[in-house]
Order: sequence, then structure tokens, then C-alpha cells
Amino acid sequence: MNRRTLLKTLSAPALAATGLFGWMTAARARNPYYQGPVTDHFDGVRFFSPNQPQDKGFAELLRWQLGGGRKEWPESYPSPFQDKPPTEVPGLRTALIGHASFLIQVAGLNLLVDPVFSERASPVSFSGPKRVNPPGIAFRDLPPIHAVLITHNHYDHLDIEALAGLWQHHRPRFVAPLGNDAVIRAAHPEIPVETRDWGGSADLGHGVTAHLEPAYHWSARGINDRRMALWCAFVLTTPEGAIYHVGDTGFGDGRIFHAVRERFGRIRLAHLPIGAYEPRWFMQAQHMNPEDAVKAFRIIAPEQALGHHWGTFRLTNEGVEEPPQELAAALQAAEIPPERFRALRPGEAWTPSG
Repeated sequence: MNRRTLLKTLSAPALAATGLFGWMTAARARNPYYQGPVTDHFDGVRFFSPNQPQDKGFAELLRWQLGGGRKEWPESYPSPFQDKPPTEVPGLRTALIGHASFLIQVAGLNLLVDPVFSERASPVSFSGPKRVNPPGIAFRDLPPIHAVLITHNHYDHLDIEALAGLWQHHRPRFVAPLGNDAVIRAAHPEIPVETRDWGGSADLGHGVTAHLEPAYHWSARGINDRRMALWCAFVLTTPEGAIYHVGDTGFGDGRIFHAVRERFGRIRLAHLPIGAYEPRWFMQAQHMNPEDAVKAFRIIAPEQALGHHWGTFRLTNEGVEEPPQELAAALQAAEIPPERFRALRPGEAWTPSG
């Protein structure tokens, strides 16, 4: 089976949702998104995570897609929650819109992270992973948005049309890792996007600063741009304490979590991904499973953790309810009270009081 035939037979989630078109690219090409000096995580064309596994090959992708073991998901998996957030929060409030999309309200600011409102996490509207629940906050119910933070450009994290709608209605600041400004402006040149490298930061006002931190992941939007835009996690330093948001990452050697703890001290709140992790041999380098997420929790020792990246788009092999079930088992094994690390559903909000 050649690559052209494989494109016709592989499942749409594998090719669309998380940028797996990128495995087709092996040639060293010019980077259309970013030109800059070589660093410890940029070779002049592609970004990479130092000392961590990078790309899976064609044979490995074929093995996953034809290997079976994919659990069925329901057509609909509605959340019992639907949030209508307040216009302003003087303290801290965070709500899951769905998958990895959060509204963080802190110190009078309203911040969106990886806002995805589309029906599909896909480059096309007729195929690819489809929502099994609507956004937990309707677009029309959003409060005035001051800033939008993008962790990386996979379709389940970067929804171009949602960004266009946010610019039209709210005129927020957009902050993203290197190269993602070009991705967004290619579709909507009117949207200004500020980019930073790992270790960079953006002052959002009101005593809130967004810091871009490493993650063990990758990027791609099409067939020729694997790892040509950077990816990141965010730490928000705020008057209410530090908030650590991880969009996608593998656990790897754990260094990124130790580094966050060393740089920022005690974390008030951590958003940690717990889904899209099976088969483990394929996903381990790029997505944590609940056991990995609990290991990360033990390193960063946040006062509170909230689990996301599950139960909205079927991207991988595990069943829709397996992530929270396995999180509960991992917390019990680690003797961590379950209320300290909760798996959120879309529309569910958390405040320091509960």
C-alpha cells in the first residue's frame, strides 16, 4: 500500500485532528512560518524537544491504524453542565469549554486558552473528529475577552474561524509560540498575533503575565509543515497565584515539570491533559495518560489540578469514559485525595471555594 492509497483508507481522526498529515514529510524544506537562528530546540527549519523522541514514521502510523483496539464512542455524550460566566471575576475562576479549551477569569481579566468552537477538529467541515457534546460555554455567552493564548496549531487546539470570530467581536490580544502568527494570518491577515519563544513572556495587565514553557509535543497543519511552528505550555503568574496550563505533552523525562516548579514555585492551579493516549506505544511521547498526569502532579504539587483533553473529540483508541476512570485509579494508587485532581466536563467551572 503506497502513501496515496493510505490517505484514502486511514481514519479521518488520525489524519486530521492532531496534524498527522505531517508524517508524510521527510524532506528538509524551507520553513514558511518562521525564520530565525538555530537554538537548542530549532535546527533552522524545524523545532524539536531536546532529548525527546520526535516523529513517528509511516510504518508506525500504519501499524496503529490497522492494528485494531479502537473503542467505539457514542454519537452524543452530553455534559450535565452549561456555563454562563460572569462578566468579570476579581479573584479566580476557570471553566472548561470542551476538550482543551478553557476560559480563565482572573484579576478582572478574561482569558481564553486554545478556544475551539467548531463542530469538527479537522481541516475540513465534512470529515474528521466530530464533537459529541456542544461547547460548555456558548460563543454568545462569552464575557469580554482580553487575551487569547494558543499552545500549538493542531486542529483540536487552534480553530481559525473561532479566532476570527473572537477578533471580530472582542478585539483581544493573541499570544502564541513562534511561527503560529503566520499560520493564523494566512487565513485572516487582519488578526495581530504576538509570538514568543520558550522562556518568553507577555504582560497581559492587571498583574497577570503569560510565560511560554516547553512541552513534549509537536505541530502540523498540513502535509509539509511538521514541527515548523513551535508549541508550548503556559504559566500565568497572577495576583491569585500561578496557573499552569498544559495543552498537550508527553511526560518524557519529567524535566519540564521540575523546571516549572523550580522557576515558579508553588502552583495554585494546574490544567493537565488526561486523554488521547492509546495505543500507548504510539502516543506516549506526545500525550500523557492519567498515570503520567498524576506523576506530573506529584512533581509540580499544585494546590488544585483539573483534567482536560478528553470526552469531546475521539482522537485515539481509548473509550470516552476511560480517562476519568483511570485517573481515579492512579490517584488512589498514589494516595492523592481525588478532589485535588478532578476531571472536568464541558461547562464545568471551578473556583478556589470549590
